[in-house]
Amino acid sequence: MRYSTRSEEYQRLQTWLRKARQDTGLTQFELAEKLGRPQSFVAKIESGERRVDIFEFVQICEALGLNPNEALMAIINKEIDSRFRR
Repeated sequence: MRYSTRSEEYQRLQTWLRKARQDTGLTQFELAEKLGRPQSFVAKIESGERRVDIFEFVQICEALGLNPNEALMAIINKEIDSRFRR
């Protein structure tokens, strides 16, 4: 099965990433700085314009101070909550 950025599963990932960023109090610009990327990188991921690969997901989680394993399980289990801190 191929997931597009419009699929329910992928939209859950986008929502989770946006909420996790907001819960940490970071702006898109601040997260992008931590990642060494332009702000548009974060904006495109959050809007569904750009897919995020597994390595980018881990990097984003680490920049947010989140455990990537627990974050992925939360997304799979439909828990839109970023309470999983490192």
